[in-house]
Amino acid sequence: MRLDQFVSQSTGIPRSEVPKFIRGGQVLVNGARITKTSTHIDPTAEVLLHGERIVLPGNIYLMLHKPAGVVSATEDAEHRTVLELIEHPHRHTLHVVGRLDKDTTGLLLLTNDGDWSHRISAPKHHVPKTYLATLAWELTEAGAQALRAGVQLNGEKGLTKPAEVEILPEQQARITISEGKYHQVKRMFAAIGNRVEALHRERVGQWVLDPQLGAGEWKLLNLD
Repeated sequence: MRLDQFVSQSTGIPRSEVPKFIRGGQVLVNGARITKTSTHIDPTAEVLLHGERIVLPGNIYLMLHKPAGVVSATEDAEHRTVLELIEHPHRHTLHVVGRLDKDTTGLLLLTNDGDWSHRISAPKHHVPKTYLATLAWELTEAGAQALRAGVQLNGEKGLTKPAEVEILPEQQARITISEGKYHQVKRMFAAIGNRVEALHRERVGQWVLDPQLGAGEWKLLNLD
């Protein structure tokens, strides 16, 4: 990996600020002073900054209860991001595993493990995701059956993959999908003449939102 990336991820120093330390001769790699930021190094190399060894944080996995009004991004010039909710010394190394709309709440996974992220979020893996939808009108059995069979989304050819659908009281429905199309749940209900007023993600694959987490709260996951 690049030396500037290694130093940033190991220390929490913004990547834009790392070059001044490297070019200033304050970084040693296996005893050699390296002054080129783009130098590729072995992640297991001995790296010293200001004479002290720095190491990568290792893989981090966490679950966040995303509130409405924040965006699923690591940085945004206009809106508060989910990363700003995370108080962790290596939060700058994290990325979002499958995004949620700004107004959608619920389970969001974050990690610095790209392989794990890909296995969960890549469409070809068809990882199921479960949402609780609050609708403008009560979902009929005919509407639920249409969703279970697959519907045609506006602007697309073919049908969505069959969904699992449970009709709930108070104009709510629980729906599980295995695709990741843009605004898919909202578009599916629109396709049967309904409208999603609020959307909350409860599950992604094996991961279920911890009921003890309030909106904006998070916890580390142990994958062992």
